[in-house]
Amino acid sequence: MSIINLRNLGVTLATPLFSGLNLTVNAGDRIAIVAANGRGKSTLLKCIAGAFEPGEGEMTRARGLTIGMVEQNVPPALAEATFRNAVLQALSSEVVESESWRADVVLEGLDVPEELRERQLKALSGGWQRLALIARAWVSEPDVLLLDEPTNHLDLAKIALLENWLNAPPRDMPVIVASHDRAFLEAVTNRTLFLRPDNSKVFGFPYAKARVALDEADEAQARRYERDLKTADQLRQQAAKLKNIGINSGSDLLVVKTKQLKDRADKLEDGAKPAHLERSAGAIRLAHRSTHAKVLITLKDVPVTTPEGTLLFRTGQQFICQGDRIVLLGHNGAGKTRLVLLLRQAIVEPSVIIEGITATPSLVLGYGDQSLSDLNDRRTPLETIIHRFDGGDQRARTLLAGAGMTIKMQGRPVGELSGGQKARLGLLVLRLQEPNFYLLDEPTNHLDIEGQEALEEELLERNSSCLLVSHDRSFVRNTGNRFWQIQGRKLIEIDSPEPFFEAATQ
Repeated sequence: MSIINLRNLGVTLATPLFSGLNLTVNAGDRIAIVAANGRGKSTLLKCIAGAFEPGEGEMTRARGLTIGMVEQNVPPALAEATFRNAVLQALSSEVVESESWRADVVLEGLDVPEELRERQLKALSGGWQRLALIARAWVSEPDVLLLDEPTNHLDLAKIALLENWLNAPPRDMPVIVASHDRAFLEAVTNRTLFLRPDNSKVFGFPYAKARVALDEADEAQARRYERDLKTADQLRQQAAKLKNIGINSGSDLLVVKTKQLKDRADKLEDGAKPAHLERSAGAIRLAHRSTHAKVLITLKDVPVTTPEGTLLFRTGQQFICQGDRIVLLGHNGAGKTRLVLLLRQAIVEPSVIIEGITATPSLVLGYGDQSLSDLNDRRTPLETIIHRFDGGDQRARTLLAGAGMTIKMQGRPVGELSGGQKARLGLLVLRLQEPNFYLLDEPTNHLDIEGQEALEEELLERNSSCLLVSHDRSFVRNTGNRFWQIQGRKLIEIDSPEPFFEAATQ
């Protein structure tokens, strides 16, 4: 049953985001929207929700259709509301008094602690804010659900909870998801829309299989384009030969035949479409300066504690060596970030003795956390690069342009950039520090799939040494070659992250 129909839909802002988009949403559809940062995913969701008017085309919805949308950020009007009140406000005024219990059922279903339910959204972490927005959509019981980057800031347990909710009845409720989380898309979608400025592609598969189909379609289009151009060139050559023969022989028939061949060549060239060339959102490159040390960091039963001094776990004896790409696994609150901060301090402040940690003196650290706190929100990207690195204005502009930042972006405060733009700026800063060891806390937050794959490729090709924390299962699987898990009050090494993933998502 058709619920939403998009016909020749198009939106152009500074540049065309998409055009000629045709999409039918049926009962039971779980549609993934995939595109690079800033390429129209959020705009398309807003068009479907009726919050943004497309520049061209038309859209029809089933009569009486209610649409729930989970946006990326908390709307300013909700910032002062408590978690529970924010969920209650999603109910209509007719039922809020008699059915306020529905909010409590949703809060229980999302495992929201009692102490958080009366806390203002602005005082909560990004993960809990995200869950509040999901709870608002959940409690309203919409006919269609739109999700914009729903897994940002969520740990694996909460991602699993979201996956289970989406995969539970009612299965006839269509869900449209814009996300860069490949494992999440694989778990919850059955169709994939690759959004493009023109000729967007829709496949009736989850992401991985759809990506293969997209590559095959693009390769086939490239072959057709080359074949059509080659055929057109051959037709023109034949026309030129016939023209000479016709002139010499005075044959009107050959003159007519020559024109027919030229017309066929023109028609082929006019109709030939080159294969889609994805416009890069900006290059991601890493540096990896050399060090002669084989063992970079030694941990000897390091106590990892809360800021108040409560013991979280001990590391036992561990070694981080050149070429190690260690993924640190553990539930939220287990102490992952605390260990990362201890390692950071031991490297950048060697004069401070930290019990049990020995870092080789030749270590140069590249550190990035999930909030990109190393970036000053008041500075512009241009000021950031000039202030921190030698090279002058022109080199800074060239570096920023290579990272995908236009002249306009370079002059805006960092705090006004999108999450994806900030992530690319943060990775550029890391590269310019020329480290030989990386500490990365949720490095794929806000990065599109192109950026994630580029970062994976850089870490592998440069044989980078790093310790990273990530809830992105695809990224962990593709980059890690060692895995540490915080289990109980101990840090243990495991062969594979899969048992942890399976336990975390039960």
